Amino acid sequence: MTVLAACTSKTEKNAPNIIFILADDLGYGDISALNADSKINTPNIDRIARNGVTFTDAHSGSAVSTPTRYGILTGRYCWRTTLKSGVLDGYSKPLISPGRTTMAGMLRQQGYHTACIGKWHLGWDWAKKGVDSIDFARPISNGPVSCGFDYFYGFSGSLDMPPYVYVENDRPTALPDRVTVGNNVAVGVEGSDGSYWRSGETASDFFHEDCLPNLTRRAIKYINEKAKPEQPFFLYFCLPAPHTPILPVKEFQGKSGLNPYADFVLMVDHVVGEIIRTLEINGITDNTLLVFASDNGCSPWADFPYLAEHGHHPSYVYRGAKADLYDGGHRIPCMVQWPARVTPHIVDQTICLTDFMASFAELTAYGLKDNEAEDSFSLLPLIFHPNHTGQVREAIVHHSINGSFSIRKGPWKLLLSSGSGGWSSPRPGEESPDAPKIQLYDMRTDVGEKLNVQDKYPEVTAELQSLLTKYINEGRSTPGITQRNDSE
Repeated sequence: MTVLAACTSKTEKNAPNIIFILADDLGYGDISALNADSKINTPNIDRIARNGVTFTDAHSGSAVSTPTRYGILTGRYCWRTTLKSGVLDGYSKPLISPGRTTMAGMLRQQGYHTACIGKWHLGWDWAKKGVDSIDFARPISNGPVSCGFDYFYGFSGSLDMPPYVYVENDRPTALPDRVTVGNNVAVGVEGSDGSYWRSGETASDFFHEDCLPNLTRRAIKYINEKAKPEQPFFLYFCLPAPHTPILPVKEFQGKSGLNPYADFVLMVDHVVGEIIRTLEINGITDNTLLVFASDNGCSPWADFPYLAEHGHHPSYVYRGAKADLYDGGHRIPCMVQWPARVTPHIVDQTICLTDFMASFAELTAYGLKDNEAEDSFSLLPLIFHPNHTGQVREAIVHHSINGSFSIRKGPWKLLLSSGSGGWSSPRPGEESPDAPKIQLYDMRTDVGEKLNVQDKYPEVTAELQSLLTKYINEGRSTPGITQRNDSE
């Protein structure tokens, strides 16, 4: 029986509001509830962990932004699309295919008002003046409002990707009146503070330093407006932080006692607190399911060496960082609270952000079709039953920035790469010619992925390779009819 089996009306007032807060490049070790030795105190995020479910082995669908966001909204691994590596930019065409069911579209069918506020990074079609010129006075097409969202306010790529233009629903809110000058100072060198961005057209109402505060004001306004009506709401709130450019406002500058990145993390925690307070003010905390997560691991722009010197490790005990196959690239903070229904507890099972699609489907009594959420497993047994021991998913597939694969099943993790597949050493092309072409780690005894045991357990390697091949060929990792990948 589904959670809302007794609430079959699409506009049932007892259906929970859903808020999904997605941070950008926030490390597992940056959260004090997950890292007892963290030098950054995150009381508001900790509060969600304390009052709800904390997933200690949660992973993003990819080690970088665009693929993870695709996976969250579709319940499908992004490597099944035409995007096999890297991310989109601010001018990219839409990645979500027309007709593909999204989390927002599904919830709208179930009676929810749906909104996306913040970073999109999944492409849309800008109106064109000519072959290479954008007409910012005309509406965009095939963006968030074409993917199931009733309302959108945000921007196209990351905060360091032009064009720096806000779009509300399908229209730019202002025309560009200046060009932001790029800042390409490398991290870790004198003069670098992580405030990196690319050069590009900037709208008259777009100010990088005010982006996170502006989006937060918009999210609070939306919650205030939707708190009173009978219709439940879904808010997908995508923060542009602590991703580059690292721009904590004056109130937070120097507050951490570490560096600008740590200050920006404190600002992210403050934003989470503002959302929690807004729920409390409106009296809807108990009946709001609140998810907090990050889209991938911490970026090297945080300045890992400096933070390590001061006793802080954004990736905690895990190897690597954003972009990598190693766990530092994709093991993320993830917690869920719903005071009316969820008892606080910790879950150590391996889960993926793609799983929230199936979870919200079961939560709202939506029957997923065979061509929907092909890599999504419902987390409700783990969320609602603290003593649940059955495995929710058989295995999880990881994907790095250069398109390398890894697969994890139980304690075993197989990397189909000689190195990180990302930005950590050994980087792609820098591996030793004598290094094994694959890596196998026993995560029970080696969470730091230091001892490659692929030569000792050939049967495990073969099993995991076979399972990954099966997932690829069948177009899904969930049970069901074989589906086609968008491209080989």
